[in-house]
Amino acid sequence: MRVIGKWQLVINMPSGIRIKRIEDRVQQELSELLIHEVNDPRLRQVFVTDIKIDRELAYAEVYVSAIEGAERSVEVLAGLESASGFLRRALSARVELRTFPKLRFFWDPTPENADHIEKLLAELRTKKS
Repeated sequence: MRVIGKWQLVINMPSGIRIKRIEDRVQQELSELLIHEVNDPRLRQVFVTDIKIDRELAYAEVYVSAIEGAERSVEVLAGLESASGFLRRALSARVELRTFPKLRFFWDPTPENADHIEKLLAELRTKKS
């Protein structure tokens, strides 16, 4: 709660647990939308790795990756930006929120980094044997 002069302004922000549930639901619904309803060829074999929503529910940071790796990152992010209006409308119909956050898309290099580390560990194991 903030006090402005003699007036009190009550701001109800969702708890951390509720934010996490919303993030999980948005990730699930967005993944299904990308698989079943988006026809853009740039968005084939794209998966949502994480979603972070701010406490005011103003922005949802969507982290994505693709099987082919970072060489498709520019193409995928452009496709997502192009489809962002459709995706936001479809998500707002599936996830009940007073206002639906704006979607911001980011490339997630984590799967590629994990694959690289796995290859390095495999090399070390073969050298050790």
